[in-house]
Amino acid sequence: MSNNNIICKIVNVTKVFPGVIALKDVSFDIKKGEIHAVIGENGAGKSTLMNILSGVYHPDEGHIEFEGNVVKFRDPRHAQHTGIAMIHQELSLSRSMSVAENIYQGRMLKKSFGFIDRKKMVSECRKYLKSLGVEDIDPRTLVKYLSVSQMQLVEIAKAVSLNAKLLIMDEPTSSLTTGEISTLLKIMKSLKNEGVSILFITHKLEEVLEIADRITVLRDGSYIDTLQKDDATLEKMVSLMVGRNFEKKAHREFIQDYSDREVILEVQNLSSSDRVKNVSFKLYKGEVLGLTGLVGSGRTELLQSIFGMEKMASGKVLINGKEVKINHPADAIKLGLGMIAEDRKEQGMLLKLSVQDNMTIVHLKELSSALQFINKKRSKEISNKYVNLLSIKTPSLKQISKNLSGGNQQKTIIARWLMNQPKILFMDEPTHGIDVGAKAEIYKLIDELSKMGVSVILLSSELPEVLALCDRIMVMHHGQLKGILHHQEADQVKIMSFILENKKEIAS
Repeated sequence: MSNNNIICKIVNVTKVFPGVIALKDVSFDIKKGEIHAVIGENGAGKSTLMNILSGVYHPDEGHIEFEGNVVKFRDPRHAQHTGIAMIHQELSLSRSMSVAENIYQGRMLKKSFGFIDRKKMVSECRKYLKSLGVEDIDPRTLVKYLSVSQMQLVEIAKAVSLNAKLLIMDEPTSSLTTGEISTLLKIMKSLKNEGVSILFITHKLEEVLEIADRITVLRDGSYIDTLQKDDATLEKMVSLMVGRNFEKKAHREFIQDYSDREVILEVQNLSSSDRVKNVSFKLYKGEVLGLTGLVGSGRTELLQSIFGMEKMASGKVLINGKEVKINHPADAIKLGLGMIAEDRKEQGMLLKLSVQDNMTIVHLKELSSALQFINKKRSKEISNKYVNLLSIKTPSLKQISKNLSGGNQQKTIIARWLMNQPKILFMDEPTHGIDVGAKAEIYKLIDELSKMGVSVILLSSELPEVLALCDRIMVMHHGQLKGILHHQEADQVKIMSFILENKKEIAS
């Protein structure tokens, strides 16, 4: 292959952080006008590599070549000027600025005498959006009024305006609906056809198979292999990622007979503002109860209302047959409930604290002496126990949590709640944004919790996940509980029928 067809080469790149070798002698190339996926488990080094390519980090060893020249980026702006733009998973737009202002942030178009030419910015912005097939976003709209998918499109339009030759997309579909994902993938193909190279980082391997021309696999900071599209299968990719043969489906002994099961939690006619409307259900001891539905169906709000994070407008909550009042999460915790929130960075992890501190922060009273001194030995022992139990990859308990991969952050949060020995555990999208290996470990953990008698409500947008793990499945739509399916009768068609039939009703 001629080097003329290569836009970017990663050559023997190594990056070391305190206690962690994030990348070790990584080399591969990216062709002009290709969609190149980079996959790997959490902690494989994907994010570190992307940050090096986009000018956030500098390699400790090795170098980057771009269009045949060795480049040493001073910062992300330097990388952008060179032709590399990155769209981060946590979108970096300013919500208080308009779409046009965001696209031209730091390089506002000027009239004579130095005045900002807002009219031209709006016109040019509209042109860039139109080139992506986007005509429903007004450049004058404040970003805070856009949906996540629209923000994603604005980020892409900004990259187009920068004449990016290599566009790095970090988990771009993680917060999008099925329809929005389809739109984004079409735009990615369109950019490819225009000669833009795309580096695509994702945990969604089905999308990789659909759109990627080549797939590079990283594992534990090392380059493993680059697959051609025609040679790639789901099983092959997973095997390369985890370094072992992988069983993708979860296996559980599902509850067949509920007649002798104890009802651990009962919700009666719960309503919360306008997001949850008159929901009633029972949760049995040791049951894994699925909760699914489209984005905005009220699933998260339901769990938050039960847990005391949102105020109930009406309804009752009973635990072990007795009505309880939960006005605050502290009340829920005292009653034996735990909550693993979807947004681990905003509602779960304290990123500046250590792994040990994150695990033990809600257990300080139990770990303290009568004189209120923390028993450091006991704290370390129990933290190590859960690090080993959940296979949390960290160089030490003192590691700052923000330096952990997403999967290991999630397992740290789970460890925190397991220390509390909950009777009931709410898990809101617990496998969101984590790799297949970490998913498998969480699936195994859910099964083990069930066998121990812990009752789990699993909120997940991934129907295969719900079907593989849950004894029963609740389907919500527009704040209402549309039906509950037993495992033996549930499939994707039946679940979606609850939602689609409801849509028709609303439309008529």
